[in-house]
Amino acid sequence: MVQYYWHPGGYPPQPQQHQQHMTPPAQPPSPGRQEESYIENILRMNRGKLGTFYFTFENNKEWNAKVIKGYVEAAGRDHLIISDPNGKRYLMLLIYLDYVTFDEEIKYNL
Repeated sequence: MVQYYWHPGGYPPQPQQHQQHMTPPAQPPSPGRQEESYIENILRMNRGKLGTFYFTFENNKEWNAKVIKGYVEAAGRDHLIISDPNGKRYLMLLIYLDYVTFDEEIKYNL
């Protein structure tokens, strides 16, 4: 598309070409590529498994530590959803997670 602009100096307008800004196509993941070794990916690989989750909360005198025994329902970049055997669900931030124990083998295909 060609558009003309008039410059205040009075000389004839010059055509200016507008280029479309094209985003390069997304690179598909390479065949056989596995998820990276981040805690949320490891938790996702172990969805449905029963684990014991240990959390600590700095500078909280009333509730500075919490242990939850439950099933991994989902894991995001910064959070974890756990359901305990009684059906209570917890949405916990991963920044407070110290470690997790499982009574069975941990799936870890990296």
